[in-house]
Amino acid sequence: MTEKLNRDEPLPRHIAIIMDGNGRWARQHGHIRVKGHEVGAETVDMVVSCCAEIGIEVLTLYAFSSENWLRPAFEVSALMRLLRSYLKRETDRLVEQGIRLRAIGRLERLDSAVRRELERACAATAAGRTMTLNLAISYGGRDEICDAAAALARKAAAGKLEPEAITAELFAEHLDTAGLPDPDIMIRTGGEYRISNFLLWQLAYTELYFSNTLWPDFSRQELLGIINDFQCRERRFGRVLEEEQAGMTP
Repeated sequence: MTEKLNRDEPLPRHIAIIMDGNGRWARQHGHIRVKGHEVGAETVDMVVSCCAEIGIEVLTLYAFSSENWLRPAFEVSALMRLLRSYLKRETDRLVEQGIRLRAIGRLERLDSAVRRELERACAATAAGRTMTLNLAISYGGRDEICDAAAALARKAAAGKLEPEAITAELFAEHLDTAGLPDPDIMIRTGGEYRISNFLLWQLAYTELYFSNTLWPDFSRQELLGIINDFQCRERRFGRVLEEEQAGMTP
């Protein structure tokens, strides 16, 4: 519940989530894996609405990784159908809530029908100012870094960029997330403790949260509890606080 948030402390600007555990949830409940993804889509609706309501600027959801293409063909097809169905069903609601939809990843690998639906949804929500919903689809962090490096190399080869001029800031401008703040919080559900090729550059100073909850069971209460915990953390970004500096021996 929102009253648990400390309004005297800043909210995270950007929350990123690895939505893990759909398949295991389905197995535990005696369903096929696809059912877990269907129920997980309801959790997506809840998280998107909650984040928009409390004032989160950006929410990035790891919807489909570059490695997910290696899953059985029937599961990949089911995931693409679910994505297309979600976009058709939710675009009007996103517009009503003022949520802008973006997508990152190698989108050219998507089926043409899915890609058209995604482009339509992004265009329809482009004027949204309440929150940016950033879907990572056919996405891999290593792919993203390689693509940014290749773009900079092409500019250098064309004489448009001196290699010495490449900075972290310039590199970030060539990532899929250009224009968005780096995540303040990364949440992974499902009890695994890894980041699975997700936002490798952007997570450098992100606060990490690993939940044992399977994604379909992830609740509003747990999300708000994580945000509340974040507000209590001391973020240093590699620096030493002034009071600690004062106590140091010269």
